[in-house]
Amino acid sequence: MKCINRRTFVHQTALLLAGSLASYASDTRFKKSPLSFSTLGCPDWSFGKITDFAVQYAYQGIELRGLMRQMDLTKCSEFNSTQNRQTTRRQVADKGLHIVGLGSSSTLHFAEPGERRKNLDEGKRFIDLAEDLNCPYVRVFPNNFPKEQERNQTMDLITEGLLELAAHARGSKVTVLMETHGDLVKSDDILKIMMQAQHKHTGLLWDISNMWTITKEPPSEVYNKLKKYIRHTHIKDAQMIDDKLQYCLLGEGDVPVFDAIGELQKDNYTGYYSFEWEKLWHPEIAEPEIALAHYPKAMSKYFNHK
Repeated sequence: MKCINRRTFVHQTALLLAGSLASYASDTRFKKSPLSFSTLGCPDWSFGKITDFAVQYAYQGIELRGLMRQMDLTKCSEFNSTQNRQTTRRQVADKGLHIVGLGSSSTLHFAEPGERRKNLDEGKRFIDLAEDLNCPYVRVFPNNFPKEQERNQTMDLITEGLLELAAHARGSKVTVLMETHGDLVKSDDILKIMMQAQHKHTGLLWDISNMWTITKEPPSEVYNKLKKYIRHTHIKDAQMIDDKLQYCLLGEGDVPVFDAIGELQKDNYTGYYSFEWEKLWHPEIAEPEIALAHYPKAMSKYFNHK
């Protein structure tokens, strides 16, 4: 077998994708199925490379979850002043792209006052940044529930955190989205929190894989319970190998991602299908040039065969 280097492979892949992506970009059906990707998948790319890649591969949006391994976006040069934010916003618009979400590290399950205030303050900084960037969503989340803390207390803390951040977003165009993440992946638990935290500025980020790989709840059942709150999605695929979850290219794993997408499509969902390739947390998975280029092709294949 003839070996090729990474640069040659990426170039050849780009040529092979060009035709299918051109048809994807020109197909009016996909105007209601816009694609984005999270920068979690390309932790070493500059902002310019990210936006150029998005244009090349027919993405409509980018979801900012860190930049050049700096997770607090407000500290990045592109976003650390009013003037820089305006310049960045203009650069994105000039390329025909949208910043569709900001992924904060604001974690809502902490009870300890200092830790809780630090996380809520980050969420508020991200809300302010999102407003400046004309970005509709800020992602927050819970992680693993503290074992020493009663479960209902933890869920109340998450609810209270969402409402405090929603109050900060009042008067803006920003919605705070809780991601299905960590120990908050059972649909009944999520529904309880979303009902209690119902607000003009709160919503849900449905990470299909995060839920299914733990609960195995059918996407149709999950969607029927939570559809009222879903504003944004994270799309990724995975499989169990030797009792360990491993991420893989879309369509090559076991997660019923396309069943979930089908539910969204049937209900005329118009939000983004945002590819979350967790390269920063899992450096062993495929390089972003491969995974982020493959995603639009896999999505185009799905929609074209519906």
